[in-house]
Amino acid sequence: MYIPKIYKSEDRQLMKEIITENAFALLISNKEKLWATHSMFILNGSEPDFFLETHVSKGNLQAHVLEDGDEVLCDFLGANAYISSSWYDHINVSTWNYEAVQVRGKIRLMTDDELYNHLYKLTHKYEQKQKCPVFPEKIGEENIRQEMKGAFGINIYPTEIHIASKLSQNRKEADFDNIIKELQASRDENSNKVAARMKDSHGT
Repeated sequence: MYIPKIYKSEDRQLMKEIITENAFALLISNKEKLWATHSMFILNGSEPDFFLETHVSKGNLQAHVLEDGDEVLCDFLGANAYISSSWYDHINVSTWNYEAVQVRGKIRLMTDDELYNHLYKLTHKYEQKQKCPVFPEKIGEENIRQEMKGAFGINIYPTEIHIASKLSQNRKEADFDNIIKELQASRDENSNKVAARMKDSHGT
């Protein structure tokens, strides 16, 4: 991922937030051919030794070629919004503000117990927000282990981490403030999130 210096971040807490809040992301590999699968990720462990967990269907052709030690790229897109040039006090071009993380790493295939624990954590994370949650305890271990026969689980150990935070850092104060105002006025949730991130970045 190309990141101009002005937009490059080293903020690992921001990285964790982007991955955690945008966990349905792209698993990309280039073994035999280029593959990309949208899948659910979990960030596991703590700094500096964290790793990512995910799974895809065993029917997915990407699962047929991946082996221990292969390299993959995980692409997470955070808040993002269109920035109209009409919001500036001078003639310029429109752009896009966004936050994103790319993690390149080596994979290790999950054992059956690791895959079970992965699915257990994933279910708990998203079911707890439901009106009538169905937790793994209710589904039962036997049922989960039966269903997981169709899942291909992998752990990803990072070798490179890239964090982009493009939030109009190159704009003068008046334009910066007006961009926030316009984004806040939008009915688009992503636009509102970008406005909030811009305000946070300037401590306003």
